[in-house]
Amino acid sequence: MIVFVSGGARSGKSEVAEQHVIKAANGGNCYYIATAEVYDTEMAARVARHQRARNTQWITIEAPVAIDQAVARVPNGAAVLLDCLTLWASQARYSSGLTDSQGKALLAKSVQDARSRGIHLVLVSNDLNEDLLPRNKEVWQYLTFLQSLHCWLAVEADSVLEVVAGQAVEWKPKDGSQ
Repeated sequence: MIVFVSGGARSGKSEVAEQHVIKAANGGNCYYIATAEVYDTEMAARVARHQRARNTQWITIEAPVAIDQAVARVPNGAAVLLDCLTLWASQARYSSGLTDSQGKALLAKSVQDARSRGIHLVLVSNDLNEDLLPRNKEVWQYLTFLQSLHCWLAVEADSVLEVVAGQAVEWKPKDGSQ
């Protein structure tokens, strides 16, 4: 099962996604693929808050870019949260120098591996496309890349959720009905 969870910054996406993974784990371990790299005190505080909110049921795998290797480390049939695609996309594009097509291929490989091994993978990302169009060319290119990942993932996912004020709206239900 592949689930895509999107929404605005600080909308409650991570909490909704975590609950989804806990339910899918059915009492077993939950895996957390963390893409964040801590660069400042605000990010350190956010990471610490997320870690405190999770119990010992969670096993964290840090993967700022190599999400394919992180998924490969997870046992078949496990429940996994990848948080977040927004940070991953910027790190893949700017820190590691992947081209947009290489980044998309890496995401596709990760999703295909999870699906083939029966992993319940929940991917979280910020919807940054709700704002005014950026004037900066580099920001425009990044948003174009991120949105292309979102569009691809929305098609590939079995379920698509948008989180608004902590409430999940299901745009693509698990059973395929719309």
